[in-house]
Amino acid sequence: MTPIEPLDPKTAELLERFRDGKIPALARAISVVEGERPGFQSLLHTVMAAGPQAKRVGFTGPPGAGKSSLVAAAATSYRQREERVGVVAVDPTSPYSGGALLGDRIRMNDIAMDPGIFIRSMATRGSLGGLATTTKEVVDLLDGFGFPRVLIETVGVGQTELEITAAADTVVVILVPESGDAIQAMKAGLMEIADIFVVNKADRPGSARLVKELRQALHLRAGSSNKDNPAHKDVKLGQAIKQTRTTETQDPEPEGWSVPVLTTNALTNEGVDTLLETIDEHRTWLDESGQLEVRRRDRAEGRVRDVVNRELMRIAWKRDEIGDMLTRGVEEIAAGEETPYSVSRGIVEALLK
Repeated sequence: MTPIEPLDPKTAELLERFRDGKIPALARAISVVEGERPGFQSLLHTVMAAGPQAKRVGFTGPPGAGKSSLVAAAATSYRQREERVGVVAVDPTSPYSGGALLGDRIRMNDIAMDPGIFIRSMATRGSLGGLATTTKEVVDLLDGFGFPRVLIETVGVGQTELEITAAADTVVVILVPESGDAIQAMKAGLMEIADIFVVNKADRPGSARLVKELRQALHLRAGSSNKDNPAHKDVKLGQAIKQTRTTETQDPEPEGWSVPVLTTNALTNEGVDTLLETIDEHRTWLDESGQLEVRRRDRAEGRVRDVVNRELMRIAWKRDEIGDMLTRGVEEIAAGEETPYSVSRGIVEALLK
């Protein structure tokens, strides 16, 4: 494996405690990565050397769908099976104070004291897509720490926040009767990334109708696109909406998975066992069809693009001459002598030299 810069003594000590299974070391490693502190890339490089092992399940849906309650119920059921569970819960950041309430952690308080469950709450900090900027890296740390199951809960999302596909193997889209009819759902990006649909709060009026409409919508979509396949694998990771995987035009479509529509009531645990069984069935399909490897390759490509973009931005704006060019360019734009495009072109040419 290609080495990058060696670990400094402090990070090496942290890694040793991390490998010994010390929870405080895991928490500290996550803080190092979240803050992009010196050595964080070398730490991730070392932790990820063994490749992904955990079963990663993403839970997404509109605000108020009961995602936190359903994740808590799922984690509790996994613990009853004696599985250790890592949970990453993303909360929105206030545009005014820059802070976050981290309400997901509050709603999961009942399971937070279980030593077999590790919960990390993250604020979006302005990141779009339903996840925080470093959510994928935190998931990698939980995977590398040895959690066999990692549950990822997105912030409440709308039509285009599809970044969960870059972090999870299986995507569970949670809706409630108040989410609107299936025609509205079909227009949303959520319709295109679901491996499993869940209508939560199934005791509410309108839930049976929503289930019926979702199934009809899925049937109609299957008749005009890739039958028996979730569209999640068609989403280009890192470019979730605009592009499709290049291998889609080369490889035959695997068969055998039709997106199910389930009902749950997280507060009473109704339907949770069926949901977990369906998640396991989807994992089996991923393994047998080869789609797990396809998705992991897509994720790897997306991560490389993300890291390269981040590093290029850091290199560009650290250079004093680029900062000077930006300052001069702004003045020239204000004077009507240049435009943002000409100033940007000059900066790019200077970087390429």
